[in-house]
This record gives sequence, structure tokens and C-alpha cells, in this order.
Amino acid sequence: MRRAVAPLLAVTVAMVLADSAVVTLALPDILRNLDASVVQVAWVLIAYNLVLGLAAVPAAASLSLVQPRIFSAVGIAVFAGSSAWCATADSIEILIAARCLQAIGGALALIGCLEQLVEEQGERRGVATWVTAGVIGTAAGPVVGGLLTQAISWQAIFVVQVPLAALAVPAALSVASAPVPDEERHRPAVRANLTLALMSAALTAALFLLVLLLVEGWGRSPAAAAVTVSVVPVAALAARPLARFLRPPPDVEVAVGCLLVAGGLLALAIPPSAHLAWTIAPQALVGLGLGLTVDRLTSQAMEMRLPRARHAGWTISARHLGVVLGLVVLTPVFTADLQDAEVPAQEAITALVLDAPLPPQDKIALAQALGRELAAQQGQVPNLHRAFATLDVDPADRPAAARLEADLDAQLERAATWAFRDSFLLGAGIALLAMLTLVRPRRRTS
Repeated sequence: MRRAVAPLLAVTVAMVLADSAVVTLALPDILRNLDASVVQVAWVLIAYNLVLGLAAVPAAASLSLVQPRIFSAVGIAVFAGSSAWCATADSIEILIAARCLQAIGGALALIGCLEQLVEEQGERRGVATWVTAGVIGTAAGPVVGGLLTQAISWQAIFVVQVPLAALAVPAALSVASAPVPDEERHRPAVRANLTLALMSAALTAALFLLVLLLVEGWGRSPAAAAVTVSVVPVAALAARPLARFLRPPPDVEVAVGCLLVAGGLLALAIPPSAHLAWTIAPQALVGLGLGLTVDRLTSQAMEMRLPRARHAGWTISARHLGVVLGLVVLTPVFTADLQDAEVPAQEAITALVLDAPLPPQDKIALAQALGRELAAQQGQVPNLHRAFATLDVDPADRPAAARLEADLDAQLERAATWAFRDSFLLGAGIALLAMLTLVRPRRRTS
């Protein structure tokens, strides 16, 4: 059991931070199963990140009042219980409430696990394990969530967390340590935390919007989307060995990471077609940028600053409030662009139906079915397959109907790609803004 303590605590850290984006690929299923709107579904992400961002610093301040093992165990238990509640939620309101409670437990677990990892592994190694587990969890969250959603259901995302967290509770209780003093010795690293917040906002475009584009816009399955976005965590893992080999100055490393994220998001804004291959290189840039920035900035914000838990709380707060900023800024932009794209897309659909080599009566029946589907799916990228499935056409006309369906799907893919463009461009701009925070004003010399 003793050898498993540090790995279980690290897995807990990764799991809590993965939850900031783990439901991303499940959002379309949640939207349909819980009969929610796009805005409501966005709050499944926003609520968790907002509460975690607000709770992190108070949680760190309260660590001095109780032993870290009790602190961690309570946090992990709350996280496990609320994960089970998420899995059984039968309405979007209940799911959002459960996510809020999950975030409170997560905040306690993150702070407590940091102190316990330091107790188990020493200062430098313990902090490094905590930081690395967080980066891996953040990057891998959408991949794991997508695979579980496709293989089982969106509820499985939360079900699998329960036994993992349950195993971590006795592991946390086994690490004996005294309460941690909370005397303020160093001020928060404002510059590093501000950069971290802005980078987290920019990364939201890749970890949230790209997934929605793949599943909702381009009609890919959650599993296909999960495999596609696995490029991000793989590239993020490759970033650390690369940085150790090149050994750039810390600010240069972060600046390069910001540029890579901005370049990746810019490339995602202008793909030549709705083919998954066009997203691979941009995602690799984003993943490398994530690995170079989040790890380094978190370390800078905590390095040689005491109390350690308090400064860890500031980094958690900066990261997750940055995610909220990204969601709040980017979600209205892409939903508005999606609505603006509806009329041109409908006009293009009408033209394609009129030009199709089908009998007039089939065109009329298809137009009526398409009209019903478009009206029922307003505010979403519509799935028009049901309109064709209900169409009774002569066997000789089926190839023409199949070609028309493919042409309509291609038109909707183009409209969706265009609708997401401005949000990706805005995300790239936020990444460049993060880079500007690294510019240090010159000191005046007398």
C-alpha cells in the first residue's frame, strides 16, 4: 500500500483537473439526453471551473486548521460522492449543482494532495509530481471523456471516478503530517498567474470548441473525436523533454509556448476542408504550447514561495478562472456566429434541393421534412439524416437522394467551420495577449 500512495494521490490530482474538460466530448449527448440548450450545457463546464477557481484560495488558507491527511481524505470523499451524484443526475440543473459540489471537493483534494506528495517525495519531486499530474489531466480529459461516452455513456465518465477516488481516501489517510502553518511570507506571483489565466482562456478554444466542431459541426463520433484530440496530450507530454534538451530561459520558453498555441488556433480557424487530418498539425502546436506554458508558469508561481499551499491555490484559481473567462467570452461568439450562419445555410440547402435530379413530389416531401428538422434543431448544427430516412423514393432515384444528402452534409460542415472561425481567432488573440504579459518594463536609471 505504501508504494501506491504517491501514484494514487497523483491520479487524484490528474482526475480533478481533468474534470475541467472531461465532459467536453459528452456535451452533445448531455444536450440531447437532458433536453438542455447549448448555453445550459456550457454551464456544466463553467460551473465546475468557476467554483474550483473561487474555492482554491480559501481551501488553501484553511489547510492550517486541520491535518493534511484529514483535509485530503474529506476532499477526495466529497469529490467521489458528487461524481456519483453527477452520474445519476436526471436534469441539467441537478448535474450543474453536482458539478459545483464536485469542484469544492476537488479544491480540497488538490491542496491536500500537494502537501502529502511533498511529505512523501520531498519538496522538489513532490511539487513536480503535482504539477505534471495536473498538466496530464488537463490535456487528457477530453480524450478519456470521449472514449467513455462512445463506449458506454456520458454517465460512465463520472462512474469510473468513484472507485479511483475511493482508493485514494485510505491512501491520503495513511500519510501522517502536522497541520501546515499559513503565515504569509511571499506575495502571489501576479505576472505568472495572470499569464496562466490568459493561457487557460486561450486553450479553452482547443479543449472545448474544437471538440464541439468535430462532433456537432462535422458529425464525427465521440470516439473518433477523442482519438483525434489525443494529439494534444501526446504533444504536451513531448514538450517537457524538448524543453529540458533545449534549456531555453523560462520567459523564452513561455513566450514560445504562447506563440505555438496562437499559431495552432489560427490554423484551426482556416482549415481547407472538414477533414480530420487538417486538425492534426494545429493540435500538435497547441499541445506543445500547453506543455511549455502551463507547467512552467505553475512552477514559477510556486517556486520558493511560502506558504506553498496558498500559492498553489493561486495557481489553481488563475487556471480555472481563466477557463471560465474563455468559456464566457468564446461561447457567445460561436453561438451567435452559428445563428448567423443559419439563413445562408438554409438558402444553400434550398438551392441544392431544387437542383437535385429528383421528381417534383419527392422534392416537395423532402423540403417539408427538412423544414421540420431545421425548425426542431435551431441553435444547433442540424442532423438532416432523419429527413432522408423518412423519404419514400423510387429505387432508381435513391442514388440521387444519397448524393443530395452528402451535398447537404458538406454544406452544413462548411457553415459550421465558418461559424467557429471567429472563436478560434479570438482564442489566438488571447494567447498573444498572454505573451505580452511577459514583457517586463525597463527600470529607469538615475
